[in-house]
Amino acid sequence: MRFAGLSKDRNENVLAGLRIAIGIFFVVFGQYKVFGSQFTSGGGFKSYIERYISGRAYPFIVPLLQNSILPHQKLFAYLVAYGEFAIGLGLVLGILTRTASIWGLLLMLAMLFSSDYPGAGAPFWQYFGASLNQSIFALCFTAFIFGNADRALALWPRAARKSST
Repeated sequence: MRFAGLSKDRNENVLAGLRIAIGIFFVVFGQYKVFGSQFTSGGGFKSYIERYISGRAYPFIVPLLQNSILPHQKLFAYLVAYGEFAIGLGLVLGILTRTASIWGLLLMLAMLFSSDYPGAGAPFWQYFGASLNQSIFALCFTAFIFGNADRALALWPRAARKSST
């Protein structure tokens, strides 16, 4: 396994720095869920879903939350906890960066539609304001998917994978 240090391309270095910073957020988000029990076994995940159903979710996602997620809350709590942690580790270490970013984007979209509904009568701009918690991360994940986020400061750089084939 080859470690990719800094690149000669300034943009690749900046994107790698952003990748690592976002990864640290997700390691922190995931680690307290993985190594603690409140989120997975103590009802933390369930309370989030119940809050979302009671008015914070977009109307089209409420049946999914009620009929699929809530009945299998323990499974989904563990998937979210370990998923966030794995996404974070992948980004920090530069391992499977695109894969981690695709899952991160899907998670952010799920969270956006589950928790950031501004209400039926809200002006159009409030939909964007309400989505800031997830949309900024979603945009970063999109940049990591299509950019060269793992060409610098990565344990498993894409450039090394391409040259070994």
